[in-house]
Amino acid sequence: MKALKLTKMAVLFALSFFISSNLFASEHILSNDGLIDKRAIEKIEEIALEAKNKLGVNIYVYAKQSLGLEENISTKDKIEFIKNQEKELVQVLKKPYVLLTISVDDTHVNLVVSSQLKDIVDKNDILNGYVVPLLASKDKNSVFAKVSAAVLNGYAAIADTIAKSKDIKLESSIGNSGRVAGTIWKVFMYTLVIIGLFLYVYAVLRKRKN
Repeated sequence: MKALKLTKMAVLFALSFFISSNLFASEHILSNDGLIDKRAIEKIEEIALEAKNKLGVNIYVYAKQSLGLEENISTKDKIEFIKNQEKELVQVLKKPYVLLTISVDDTHVNLVVSSQLKDIVDKNDILNGYVVPLLASKDKNSVFAKVSAAVLNGYAAIADTIAKSKDIKLESSIGNSGRVAGTIWKVFMYTLVIIGLFLYVYAVLRKRKN
């Protein structure tokens, strides 16, 4: 536990220095780690600019390959570590804000929303409907492609949700394509479950006949 605390302090100190030095990849993409495609970044920055100008909000992305967690760390310590890091991050963000965080190696994804937007942005709806389905998809796409798609999908959904609450239409919106991707994935998963149950029942009935 002592080693964990020392590691956490070191990471938070480095993070604070990184923030104060203003070395972010861009104003709204705080960290990229080469996980997001250039075209996705360009679209995100387009949405970010319009959201800032028209909606008066700042939407941020913090994507990492790894958060530097120790091996065999307990779930409780992992959650505490990540919460502390996110708490450190939001201290310098311009309010009102929404922060999308992703760490590939740590299988972590989260949405941190400032108090001004908590009644507008539904964290679970965004993550479960637009981000997680693409990250968790079992296909031949690379991690790079999945993260790029998931981040852009979630980012656009956040902006559209806030715009809708203000009855404003964003020209940079990607429309319903994000929700469609999430819906397709859910239908696919439900289909697998139903097929699995059917095969199980069939196997049980066949065994009884024998």
